[in-house]
This record gives sequence, structure tokens and C-alpha cells, in this order.
Amino acid sequence: MQQEAVTAAEALEVWIDQDLCTGDGICAQYAPEVFELDIDGLAYVKNDRDELLQDKGAATPVPLPLLTDVVDSAKECPGECIHVRRVSDSVEVYGPDAG
Repeated sequence: MQQEAVTAAEALEVWIDQDLCTGDGICAQYAPEVFELDIDGLAYVKNDRDELLQDKGAATPVPLPLLTDVVDSAKECPGECIHVRRVSDSVEVYGPDAG
């Protein structure tokens, strides 16, 4: 079976598992437009209006120009808590559960 490649036109979204977040802040350094540390010391994703999404499992679209920064955040995260998945089928393409 061939592994599916992610195309540039494919819509992706990202979410953070706060239960695993170490509060390191690497994600906010890579992509401050998408990630932010809250007063509780944990990272959260933001929507396109720069509002923190604090509901458990809340996801936000990955803007194409920031895809590399978001993917690097997922790869470098010490807590392995950043998940990037396809919107179309919810398959994780980057992060700890990516196949």
C-alpha cells in the first residue's frame, strides 16, 4: 500500500493535547500566528481572529504559508502534543500519531 502524500491544496488543521503539553513554547516561537501560551503555561491554537481556542481538542486551520512552521513545531515539540490532520478524513499527517 502506498503512503498518501500531502498536497499543497489539501486543507489541514492543527490541535494541541494540553494533557501532554510541557509549556516549552517552541510552537509559539515557530508559528506565533497559530500557537500561544496561555496564563496556565500551556500552549493552545488560535483561530484566524487571534482568539485562543481553549476547548479540549479544539482545532484551527493551518494557513498554507505557515505549514512548514506548524510541521516543524510538531516535530520539535518535547511533549509530542501537536497534531496536524487532514480536514477531509481526520487522518493525522504530522505529529505523534502520524503513520
